[in-house]
Amino acid sequence: MTDKNQDFEISVILPCRNERNTVGLCVKKLKNLLKEHDLTGEIIVVDNDSEDGSGKVASDMGAKVVRMKRPGYGYAIRAGLKASHGRVLIISDCDTTYDMGQVIDLYKTLENGACDMVIGNRFKGGFEPGAMSIIHKCGVRFLSWLGRLRFKTDVYDFHCGLRGLTRNACSKMKFRTGGMEFATEMIALASINGLETKQVPVRLRKCCYPRKSKLRTVRDGLRHLILIITYQTEKGR
Repeated sequence: MTDKNQDFEISVILPCRNERNTVGLCVKKLKNLLKEHDLTGEIIVVDNDSEDGSGKVASDMGAKVVRMKRPGYGYAIRAGLKASHGRVLIISDCDTTYDMGQVIDLYKTLENGACDMVIGNRFKGGFEPGAMSIIHKCGVRFLSWLGRLRFKTDVYDFHCGLRGLTRNACSKMKFRTGGMEFATEMIALASINGLETKQVPVRLRKCCYPRKSKLRTVRDGLRHLILIITYQTEKGR
């Protein structure tokens, strides 16, 4: 990604797999936020092989829809980053578990040049009752602790789905993963490349409608653990 692609002040990237009930709500909120704060921007919904028409809902609401047939959280985000044209790149889930209003908090932290990347910290921002299981919380704490030791960073919540980075920082990261472990790889690469990372408290909420979580605690946890143990730490990798 080069400077000539910086056509917008902000690109918001929403990885999406079967979220037709919420993706439109998130896009609408983001459109209003960009207008309210007088920001030039784009909302990119990466339709990650959805089977419920999520992409059409997002398109009808005015989002730019990118198709990624290969399932995987990391593959979806990488496709969104590649398609983006913003100076600041914000990544968020689109299931209403994060307040879209906090996208602006992350943007402001990055746009003033204070850092290269910003990560949400749910343990500082808090959890709405029922938003995350005790087992999952314990797993995130443990893996984040291991990640801090391994990659020499102070990031407290490695798995937060609300995060952002500058385009310049993104250009220095050579992503290789395609699953949930992408969240850990992003933090690892920031540390390896000497990028300045700040943290912002964010609150995790329950999804606004009943649904089965896509998270697989053991499987996803193992993927993070394997990456932490085996990841090559040479600069630029």
